[in-house]
Amino acid sequence: MANININESLCKGCELCVDACPKGIVALAKDRLNAKGYHPACVTDINKCTACAFCAIICPDVAISVQT
Repeated sequence: MANININESLCKGCELCVDACPKGIVALAKDRLNAKGYHPACVTDINKCTACAFCAIICPDVAISVQT
């Protein structure tokens, strides 16, 4: 199982990770804001994650890391 860490304080809600996820399990958390006022990225179903790390690779703010 993969472990995805999202540093919500760095996330600016650009949605690049959402578009990059082949499983469609990365979304913006519409129920909360970070200190910068953005909806941070979150994983909706970690069990479907294949640890491809596309989300981490595309993140311009290096806010995402993936470990297996």
